[in-house]
Amino acid sequence: MVASGLLRAWFRVRIAGADRIPAQGPAIIAPNHKNFLDPFFVGIATRRHVRYMAKAALLKGPLGWLLLRLGAFPVRRGEADADALETARAILADGGLVVLFPEGTRVADADALGSPHHGAGRLALEAGAPIVPAAVIGTSHLWRGALPRLKRVQITFLPPVRPVASAGSAAGSDLIDEQVWPAVREEYGRLRASPGLIAVTLAAAGIGGGLLARQRYEDRRHPRLLEKVQPRAFRRRRRRATMLDRARSAFRRR
Repeated sequence: MVASGLLRAWFRVRIAGADRIPAQGPAIIAPNHKNFLDPFFVGIATRRHVRYMAKAALLKGPLGWLLLRLGAFPVRRGEADADALETARAILADGGLVVLFPEGTRVADADALGSPHHGAGRLALEAGAPIVPAAVIGTSHLWRGALPRLKRVQITFLPPVRPVASAGSAAGSDLIDEQVWPAVREEYGRLRASPGLIAVTLAAAGIGGGLLARQRYEDRRHPRLLEKVQPRAFRRRRRRATMLDRARSAFRRR
């Protein structure tokens, strides 16, 4: 709960469509992947316990015990890891919720998504579990050295895609390539194209700041009588104007 609150507060997490995650029963969430914190951002969107694959080396490090408690189970990257897939099958058979990243690894480029793998589709068919596509933005380049940057993270869960049990052997691939990943790609592009509240606020602040700076410049050039703006300078200007008027009047009388 503490970690969830910290994530929400620091990254100002905005979540949409969380009600599309099934409240019970087996389900797979299939988001794009930019940062190792992505499964935790998915996890704070639901009350359900989220399980996800994590690189085996991470689970052997100093934070391995914590990641295991937060739902991670190991996968050997670059291999067809039968043990990891069997673990995922067992979780789904027990009615659990699994996060599987179709890209298979992090894609750091904020402007692009990777090509999807099809394991999530095959698991969905085997378990009869719906796949909930999800688009996550704001997690690219999330760190400045050892410290996280101040960024807004947004995640949208899309309508579940339900596998057809009678489909052929290529159905798992088709499920990902024709339904799940196009939905993720489209929503990711939409979120990237939307300026969002923060951008709009900053733009307004920039315009307002420019107007304020201009007004302050004008106030220095032309102090106003009813405001506390350089009263001494205003009095000097008024005395000079009075002296000039008197000089003109004297010149005219001659």
